[in-house]
Amino acid sequence: MVIENDKMVSLIYELRENDNDGKILETVNESSPLSFVFGTGNLLPEFESNIKSLKEGNSFSFRLDYENAYGDKREEMIIDIPISVFEVDGKIDSELCRVGNEVPMSDSSGNRLNGIVNEVTESTVRMDFNHPMAGINLFFNGKVVNVRDVTPEELAGQNNSCSGCGSHSGGSSCSGSCS
Repeated sequence: MVIENDKMVSLIYELRENDNDGKILETVNESSPLSFVFGTGNLLPEFESNIKSLKEGNSFSFRLDYENAYGDKREEMIIDIPISVFEVDGKIDSELCRVGNEVPMSDSSGNRLNGIVNEVTESTVRMDFNHPMAGINLFFNGKVVNVRDVTPEELAGQNNSCSGCGSHSGGSSCSGSCS
């Protein structure tokens, strides 16, 4: 069976920065493959176009330039937030407000965002709301481990899933790193 729209696909892969010799960004193995319904918009379009028509057992290896992945890192997505936002019972939450920490937040419209704490001063917290892989060329090397017909329940469940991600941190669907 080939990968095409409305097929349940399971992949294993190694994701590296830039090329086959780049820094390993993510490894998805057979104990927890990335499983998704192909063609529903839950993965990067360029990622899907590179695996379309592959069959179970086929290997793949391709690069996505950052423009076709998560885009350029944008300076306007790095902002200073008043440190008072991180107060709990009148004290700054030092566990939450720590350089390198990923913090779930929401914008003025209630949209959920994840930001990385870059710097903490006496009055502000500098946070980066770019996708963690923005500005990075991605290199995937992997294998198709399963392709099958999707069940009606699985197809209906796609309405509640996150979209636009190509990142996976375990489990059988899109990870919490979607933004």
